[in-house]
Amino acid sequence: MNMVNEITGSQNSASLTGLQQLQALIAGGKRPGIGDSLDFTLVEVAVGSAVFEGIPGLHAYNPIGMVHGGYAATLLDSACGCAVHASLSTTQGYTTLELKVAYHKALTDKTGKVRAEGRVISIGRRVAFAEARLIDANGKLYASATSTLLVIEK
Repeated sequence: MNMVNEITGSQNSASLTGLQQLQALIAGGKRPGIGDSLDFTLVEVAVGSAVFEGIPGLHAYNPIGMVHGGYAATLLDSACGCAVHASLSTTQGYTTLELKVAYHKALTDKTGKVRAEGRVISIGRRVAFAEARLIDANGKLYASATSTLLVIEK
């Protein structure tokens, strides 16, 4: 059983659009394992957009004394992917083909809560393009990303 099925109590999330699946995740108050591991949560979703929030901390530190770049990349990939997912029908899925991340400022355990705000740039029958920004509570930019995603008919 997948996470959406668990949260909604449904045996088949295939009858839900991408937006409905993500809304069910938020309403259920749960998050997938990666969200538990890296301490981030999907907090907003609409057709063509998704927002994740997280608190970078010592759990995500690398050996040189700051938050590993993979933390920002994961939040940005999630925001881009879920922005696309929220735009899909009941018969579609997606997977990331490419993610390009630019790091603007280092994250530390002192940064506080960050938001990865993703939005669809364009979506076609087979390919979608999305972008995301990782900002703090004051709007300071820490990282940004662009993503190319493959749209899959199930």
